[in-house]
Amino acid sequence: MTPECGVVVGLRAADPLELAPGVTMRPLFGEGAMLNLLEFAPGARVPVHDHPHEQLGYVLEGELALEIDGVEHRLGPGDAYRIAGGTPHAAWSDGPCLVLDVFQPVREDYRQRVEG
Repeated sequence: MTPECGVVVGLRAADPLELAPGVTMRPLFGEGAMLNLLEFAPGARVPVHDHPHEQLGYVLEGELALEIDGVEHRLGPGDAYRIAGGTPHAAWSDGPCLVLDVFQPVREDYRQRVEG
């Protein structure tokens, strides 16, 4: 595989960046979409926010509380969600939690954070 056509990444082993207190992210950027592995420490919270990107998510481990447009949802391993661009949402966990998010288009604000 050449660098122009693909890349293989040990996402869980990548250096984490702090997204919010107690929440780390490990992004992987593609041309038009991106993955983001999130780890929540017990009691960590991503406050209410919105962005123009469509967001899909999948809970890998633990339990996640997700508020989407004012409605609270409780998710466990194997549960997935979709958040339309521009929709206010927040996430938190009472215990350790691992979540995989997909964004389309790429979150250039996250890319800038990674590049420093």
